[in-house]
Amino acid sequence: MRRRNRLDYTSCRARDKRIFIMAGIQIGAKPDAGFDNPIGMLKDCHRRIESFLRVLCIVAERPKGRSLSEEETAAVTSALNYFRSGGRRHTADEEQSLFPRIRAGEANDALVQLERLEDDHHRADQLHEKVEKLFLVWIDSGWLDEADAEALLESTIELDRIYKAHITIEEEVVFPRASKSLDEDTVRAIGNEFRARRA
Repeated sequence: MRRRNRLDYTSCRARDKRIFIMAGIQIGAKPDAGFDNPIGMLKDCHRRIESFLRVLCIVAERPKGRSLSEEETAAVTSALNYFRSGGRRHTADEEQSLFPRIRAGEANDALVQLERLEDDHHRADQLHEKVEKLFLVWIDSGWLDEADAEALLESTIELDRIYKAHITIEEEVVFPRASKSLDEDTVRAIGNEFRARRA
């Protein structure tokens, strides 16, 4: 039984290696969309969020009671750095630039959706703080006790659940509605605000 677990773990490492490589590439990757297409930029960010979150989920699911490999440490560090910088900027793009423009001209059902999305942001921020703390303990000390390992796994699972529902609502409902309702001047203003956050 012990040998089988070892083989399964080795197979898992080989299968997921390309995801770890992608994490290193995406941290500085040029986005597909430009500032003239802020909705496209938000979608690009979603793809990076999905990729970096997948890294955190994969490592959290792996066997505990061991040190992280160099590959895992590098990938996790890249993911944590992304959520600490790019992830927070993405939230600001939505809450400070996009959502207020939608609120200015949309009906009550849209407002309820935006409130839910902002609640998601708040809960995700809490979970990211917890996940980062636990991963840094693992990296620095070389191991996690059973309680911390379980907390890390539960937190990454909840993050995955939140982001899947959140991204679906935005890309299937909120973004299409914004693309139809926002005029060119508003889109340009949103793009300029995105640019200023990255200056």
